[in-house]
Amino acid sequence: MVIEMVPVAAEDKTVLGNLVQLHQYDFSDVRGYDVTPHGTFVYRFLDHYFTEDDREACVVIIDGTLAGFSMTRGLDDGVREVSEFFVLRRHRRLGAGRTAARLMFRRHPGPWTLAFDHANHSAARFWPGVVASAADGPIRCEDRHPPDVGYSGSWLRFRISASDEESQHLTLR
Repeated sequence: MVIEMVPVAAEDKTVLGNLVQLHQYDFSDVRGYDVTPHGTFVYRFLDHYFTEDDREACVVIIDGTLAGFSMTRGLDDGVREVSEFFVLRRHRRLGAGRTAARLMFRRHPGPWTLAFDHANHSAARFWPGVVASAADGPIRCEDRHPPDVGYSGSWLRFRISASDEESQHLTLR
């Protein structure tokens, strides 16, 4: 299985928007999202990924087929944040998400942060192991709870080393 992480061009913003709808649908169980009267979910940050230099959206391609996306952004302190990460259900639990996450991290060596909602059990199982396998050095984990934050979750901070391999695709066997 060949997995690629490809930056989304402005002309493909609609494709990313469609994938974001699938992500929001999956997340509606966790956060109680409802659809608008138009039958869509609200995601108010999509345009920012095409107008702000510190943001990057990529699609995940598996064996030539669209299979998910990542959205990351640079924070003021120089840390890169995973804003959104999504792999279609058909490709989950096969190692594709783990490989796609490693490709996402490899695009921006240096300090990273990500958060996951404790109610999102899949993410709570996924991210600690992925980060442990990709991080160079210690991983700082902080649990936060309301009223300090909007939801109970874990925040991970870690560092990704520069890779000798500049490839933006990996073969999963």
